[in-house]
Amino acid sequence: MQPTLHGETLALAGYRVFSTTSNDLCDVLQARIRVGRQTVLVFANTNFVLQCQPMRHWLNSDDVIIANDGIGMDIASLIQHGRRYRDNLNGTDFLPLLLKTLPATYKIFLLGGKPGVAERAGAAIELQTGQRVVGCANGYNTCDPSELCARINATGADIVLVAMGNPIQEKWIREHMGGLDARLLVSVGALFDFLSGGSRRAPKWVQRIRFEWLYRLGLEPRRMVRRYTIDIARFLWICIRHPSRSGHTTPSDH
Repeated sequence: MQPTLHGETLALAGYRVFSTTSNDLCDVLQARIRVGRQTVLVFANTNFVLQCQPMRHWLNSDDVIIANDGIGMDIASLIQHGRRYRDNLNGTDFLPLLLKTLPATYKIFLLGGKPGVAERAGAAIELQTGQRVVGCANGYNTCDPSELCARINATGADIVLVAMGNPIQEKWIREHMGGLDARLLVSVGALFDFLSGGSRRAPKWVQRIRFEWLYRLGLEPRRMVRRYTIDIARFLWICIRHPSRSGHTTPSDH
């Protein structure tokens, strides 16, 4: 029996975005890891939609699972499909859940962030999830990419978390996944900063009412104001320009 996402594809802006739940997505990823199928997991928010347009063909391939992230995606889905995504699958919440629910201990490599951030995030991952972090490299290292891939492979990493921001992290995965033995590659954005304590998340009640974006805008107005004004308008325009195709999907495990 093939693992499925138990949901629909609610396409936005030319991306095949899955509408599923956290638990079902965990099941799919666990099945793929178990059979050794290399899989890329990315989280599509409004910034991802804008920044990763040149990679749409690859991102829509069978090797990549695109999960929805954020209220902007829900609003666009309501406009185009008349319904929201089944769950909000942001990487900051989903990755710890996935790692906690994996049925075995896997080796994890962390790539990205400023010097020291990945190491602190790795310690938090081990403490919170029981998984084993076998190596880290910051996002500013200057070693040859082939040497870095060899270093990652030498650790025996099963899972590689890449935190470089959109679209750099997706480009890195696309260019180097063929040289990696890891079975799961995940673009995780600001996850290391949150886990290491370098960035603060909104209070739980703010997260529940889906206003975390406003909290971030208040913390970093200069950096975020364009993302939540001009870029939102560009995002909605791109969504309108692309046909809204939806349908059932069954990612295979081989």
